[in-house]
Amino acid sequence: MKKNAALNDNGANEPRLYRVVSARIEELIRAENIRPGERLPAERELATKLGVSRTSLREALIALELGGTVEVRGGSGVYVSEQATPQAEVPTAGPGPFEVLAARRLIEVEVAALAAKHASDSAIDAILRAVEEMEQHHEERSGNESADRNFHLAIARATGNSAMVGVIEYLWSQRGSLWHKLKEHFQTEELRQQTLLDHRNIFAAIASHDVAGARTAMRAHLDRVTRTFSRG
Repeated sequence: MKKNAALNDNGANEPRLYRVVSARIEELIRAENIRPGERLPAERELATKLGVSRTSLREALIALELGGTVEVRGGSGVYVSEQATPQAEVPTAGPGPFEVLAARRLIEVEVAALAAKHASDSAIDAILRAVEEMEQHHEERSGNESADRNFHLAIARATGNSAMVGVIEYLWSQRGSLWHKLKEHFQTEELRQQTLLDHRNIFAAIASHDVAGARTAMRAHLDRVTRTFSRG
């Protein structure tokens, strides 16, 4: 791996955790002579071996998959890619998905509470349109993603604080290639249906100006997404 490959997006000398863990997985593959086409230890065992959390391990494995080092096969495990090349570089992909979710849990919970307190009738209508748009595009990946973004931005706009809108736009922009690959592997129909229900619950709390309820509904939504992607 090139010396600067582990640098974060700001060029600082502190590497992102998933890149550090990725390098350790590559070292383990070499040390244990795991050949192309062979399976890596199960996630739980691998996390214990490396002394890292399952979420950090999962981000690292997704990064290695994007770099072509490993192949994640749903229901089967993680294998060294048949096309793996020595010293394949792990792509720089911004913050890890679980970093973004942690930030969202801190920020969007309070944004929802503020929206419940300050939302005008027109702002509530805009949130409802976003909910309905997501339901209409349920089966369409790109349309569903766009509607999901519109929902969270509509809530931010309902606060009446343009800085909040900018923060949510920034957080959404951090859902990069790692996020989308993780979602591709671990998104399920059950998760999509539950997301629609979560959004309805969040909307209902905001529409009734239930500040505590909006806070609780948004926290429950983001906690559930985190749990689902953590355990797969």
